[in-house]
Amino acid sequence: MSRLSLKYLFALCLISFAFSCKKTDSPLTKVTPLEIDSIAANYYEQYLKLYPLEATAQGDYRYNDQLAINIDKDYISGEIAFYNSVQKQMEKLNYRNLSDEDKTVYDVLDFILKSRIERYAYKPEYIPFTQFSGLPLDFPLLGSGQGSQPFKTEKDYEDWLKRAGKFPLWMTAATENFREGMATGIVLPKKLVVKMISQMRSAEITTTEWEKNIFYGPVRGFPSNFSNDQREKFRAAYVEMIRTRIIPAYTAMGDFLEKEYLPKARDTDGINALPKGKDIYSFYARYWTTTAMAPDDIYKTGLAEVAMLRAEMEKVKQQVGFTGNLDQFIAHVKEDPSAMPYKTEKELIDAFNAVLKKINPRLKAMFSHTPKTPFEIRQTEKFREATASAEYVPGTPDGKRPGIFYIPIPDATRFNVTSGMESLFLHEAIPGHHYQISLQQENQELPKFMRFGWLGAYGEGWAHYCETLGPELGLYTDPYQKMGYLSDQMLRAVRLVVDTGLHTGRMNREEAVRYFLSNISYDEAAATAEIERYMAMPGQALSYKIGSLKIRELRTKYEKELGKKFSLPEFHDEILNQGSLPLDILDRKMKVWASKQ
Repeated sequence: MSRLSLKYLFALCLISFAFSCKKTDSPLTKVTPLEIDSIAANYYEQYLKLYPLEATAQGDYRYNDQLAINIDKDYISGEIAFYNSVQKQMEKLNYRNLSDEDKTVYDVLDFILKSRIERYAYKPEYIPFTQFSGLPLDFPLLGSGQGSQPFKTEKDYEDWLKRAGKFPLWMTAATENFREGMATGIVLPKKLVVKMISQMRSAEITTTEWEKNIFYGPVRGFPSNFSNDQREKFRAAYVEMIRTRIIPAYTAMGDFLEKEYLPKARDTDGINALPKGKDIYSFYARYWTTTAMAPDDIYKTGLAEVAMLRAEMEKVKQQVGFTGNLDQFIAHVKEDPSAMPYKTEKELIDAFNAVLKKINPRLKAMFSHTPKTPFEIRQTEKFREATASAEYVPGTPDGKRPGIFYIPIPDATRFNVTSGMESLFLHEAIPGHHYQISLQQENQELPKFMRFGWLGAYGEGWAHYCETLGPELGLYTDPYQKMGYLSDQMLRAVRLVVDTGLHTGRMNREEAVRYFLSNISYDEAAATAEIERYMAMPGQALSYKIGSLKIRELRTKYEKELGKKFSLPEFHDEILNQGSLPLDILDRKMKVWASKQ
């Protein structure tokens, strides 16, 4: 997400992976032993100083003029030293004497620190961004005036000038890192690099035309209280900055990728082809699933889930009276006019709003606590629509920025409900990512690193589990919407097969696309984009199904064990009330909860 945002989600992943600090930064202030909350608070305050884009995303505007060059070698050395200093403080605690809640805080922080340190053994900085995620893709939305960077005051406009002025430095560091990767054999697949070249040359970020360049957004629409002098000052400054710094940075990166990097990029598709590739993938599988499951076991789980879901799809096929086999039915619904009822972008947005209206009355029977953060549905901006998936971008806990469910609509007449509509809303919006992330951010009793943290197996697992709530919420009554739900479930099951298949060498890109299309009613372009996403982000796609299976397992277990004492709203509240957790820690937490019922 799902893209949680599948841009924001990966920004959050960068919280876990790309946060950094200078060697000269002071260590955390010394704290009294047995105070895990103090260690956590000091750790996160330091973290925000050194990860200013994340502070901005959370509505903390103290560092809005800063842009960390967090892929620089010195930053990475300082980051690792910083993590080690926090771990040494934690070692002074008496773990046995901590409360259940404090043990959870300790264990989550310990998991994050160890994961971040281990990751750097595999030189991830040599691939500073991909066609799917990274600063060059996020920066246009930040600078558009429609993202998390505010443009309401004169200081806001000055802050962006200072932050954007450092963007060429980041791009230069990225180029240097790509070159080091070329020298050591740690490079991206050519099939992804071709997409990146196109992105760097997108007209919406490289044109000098006033009405078309996304970076001119803030000076095309000034706040109403700005004077003419203020407007003229910032208009001139923004034109200068965009033409002399931002556009040249993107142009230079596009040229570098085409002329220098592409010839050295690899023809292989899986990360197993890299030096230490097997170890790298095993790490990513552990990180993204927060389990010790081996890739082979995940692959087998995926095959079993695919078989089960194909049997469910057979039932839908019979319900609509289709006489061919299942593969033919999956191919048929891709082009069935009954599955593509929308004519305009507005009709499609209205249809998603209708899903919200339909489920709203039943949500109270499932949740005792609901978010205060506002919620909106918006169409994805045109500049990123071609490569975007539906996504959720979290709001701020003060309510000033709503949580936003973005829908890319390149062609409303081709939107097929059998690729997921009702289930997509439950996952990306309500009660999926919007409930989970908003409740977490609004919970001021949590340490900040947990209020604003993210672990894929939990976060995506929760959202994927929410898809299964459709029948209880009055959805999936239409067979095409039911097929959409099954397709979304199948998507996550197929991911277990193709992600492990790609990165262990069982499959190449073309084989993975064929397997994908044989089980999911996507067109070839969409299927290819999915497979290339897995190529760019090894292991992330595993998190959805593994996390969902765990949450469903816990619900089934305690429904059976507790009988009449089981309360679904209380179960959901307990799952959500301490933020994003590794699955083994969630398991322990729910066991304690059940013992108190």
